[in-house]
Amino acid sequence: MTEDEIQSKFEPLRLVLSERQRRLWAASEAEAIGRGGISMVSRATGLSRTTIRAGRVELREIADRGEVEFPDRIRRPGAGRRLLEEDDPELPIVLDILIEPLTRGEPESPLRWTCKSVRKLAAELTEMGHPVSPQKVSELLKAQGFSLQGNKKRIEGTQHPDRNAQFERIARTTKAFQRRDQPVVSVDTKKKELVGPFKNRGREWRPEGAPDSVRVHDFIDRELGKAIPYGVYDITNNAGWVSVGTDHDTPEFAVASLRRWWKKIGIRAFPGASELFVTADAGGSNSYRSRVWKARLQEFANESGLSITVSHYPPGTSKWNKIEHRMFSFISMNWRGQPLLTHEIIVNLIGGTTTKTGLRIAAELDNGEYPLGVKVEDAVLASINLKPSRFHGDWNYTIAPQDDVR
Repeated sequence: MTEDEIQSKFEPLRLVLSERQRRLWAASEAEAIGRGGISMVSRATGLSRTTIRAGRVELREIADRGEVEFPDRIRRPGAGRRLLEEDDPELPIVLDILIEPLTRGEPESPLRWTCKSVRKLAAELTEMGHPVSPQKVSELLKAQGFSLQGNKKRIEGTQHPDRNAQFERIARTTKAFQRRDQPVVSVDTKKKELVGPFKNRGREWRPEGAPDSVRVHDFIDRELGKAIPYGVYDITNNAGWVSVGTDHDTPEFAVASLRRWWKKIGIRAFPGASELFVTADAGGSNSYRSRVWKARLQEFANESGLSITVSHYPPGTSKWNKIEHRMFSFISMNWRGQPLLTHEIIVNLIGGTTTKTGLRIAAELDNGEYPLGVKVEDAVLASINLKPSRFHGDWNYTIAPQDDVR
């Protein structure tokens, strides 16, 4: 029996049973469950463990007598334990004063919380002449609108005034390319991973008492290095490509990954394509400010004959990039709890990632060297066949092959 089942049985009886009958009913349920029954019934009904234990004693007395008597009155007038705050009316006030300097957030918010534990608060109140248990402190805090809460990521920084307009533009452009049977891809770099016997978050089923042993400290292994997965997600076909790099996450590596996707998958998936729409974050190796990114896209456009249209998500909105939640999240789920011992294992785990919605991912190791600090001269930048959009030409632009007329 589960707590939900006990609760569903108890709720209809709560208002019709007397206090004593509720106590006996809860004790009977706890007896039927056996070990752990008192705790389970207490959580499900809200009755204290002490009350349920008292009910068990009464049940045994009833069994010994062989008869049950229910007097008209359960308690004599004025009987029962008085509320602690009735005997000590200053207790809630002192508690509020005690936690006020540590209260975070808006004081009038219905959900305030304090960084002090109820045990510490109970100890301090007792020292101040207000003896109280941690459980009672918890009850008083809840009555005053406090709750235990963790941190939640909500602050995205300054919101760009053209954020929504850019989102709408990306959506319109995506639909327009798809109507013309032209490829639309989302690109980004996944979090870099240490290669070797390092702890990987998550758990997997293994023989009991036989977990994988990993290193205590996450210092990079200079021989194995790290893995840099750069992904290309085909939005139309729900298919992905990941180049697992071993050197640096640079614009050259980003465009090389896009080129690999096109040669191995894209050209077959879109045999008649003359255009390519790329959505990318505003920063990183595919930054809209990067000269190298645009210069290498020009080289790719010349090689492939594709006219490449790029739209960048506004700064601070990378989580909206489709590759993040449609591909990268499933890769992380697939290799959770498994040490990423070699680059080959990483490639195989990425390639083995699938979903019920039909996601397919191909992956390949890229051992190429992509040095940092590459410069693009002004003359090369000026020669790029780039046409900026009327709306935010820095975020939206098309790079056509250089044999095309501007």
